[in-house]
Amino acid sequence: MNMTSLTQTIASLLEAHPERPVLVALDGRCGSGKTTLAAQLAEPFPGSAVFHTDDYYLPPAQRIPNWTETPCANMDLTRLREEVLVPAQAGAAVHSRAYSCREGAYLPEQCVPPAPLYILEGSYSHHPILAGFYDLKVFVTCSKEEQARRLQAREGERYENFVRRWIPLEEAYFAQCRIEALADLLWDTTNL
Repeated sequence: MNMTSLTQTIASLLEAHPERPVLVALDGRCGSGKTTLAAQLAEPFPGSAVFHTDDYYLPPAQRIPNWTETPCANMDLTRLREEVLVPAQAGAAVHSRAYSCREGAYLPEQCVPPAPLYILEGSYSHHPILAGFYDLKVFVTCSKEEQARRLQAREGERYENFVRRWIPLEEAYFAQCRIEALADLLWDTTNL
């Protein structure tokens, strides 16, 4: 799979469904390039909208006890589904509020007008309570060595937290929900 064929796949979906929006989800390993890929995929499709699962963390006070041991327990996927996917699929404007972990607060509401193409990127975007909304599910991956290199460069001193917490939680989610196996396409970014 290369960018041209992925773009052509999305263009074909848009052509096949001119009466409604097309929804694409990019799930996969942290550091594999989901955010970059989402931005690149949106470029050739004017008016498209990109959303990030990272905007749908639960505030710490709303997380279950021992959430660090349960995949996806730090995410508000119900809010993501209701704020983004339900209106997007219906062709309506999307009113969303990102939760900022850094600020420990919800950011002001954003209104995104109806779009022909919606791209949701981020870990847990293929979760079973969301999976039925998409026309295309892409699993983005890279080798463990490349993942480590990218995360060390991106996260610096926070890298060890990824090794101890985030990577094991993601890998458990991928295994429990068969995320890679149920994806429509696999995108390996190791050599990109």
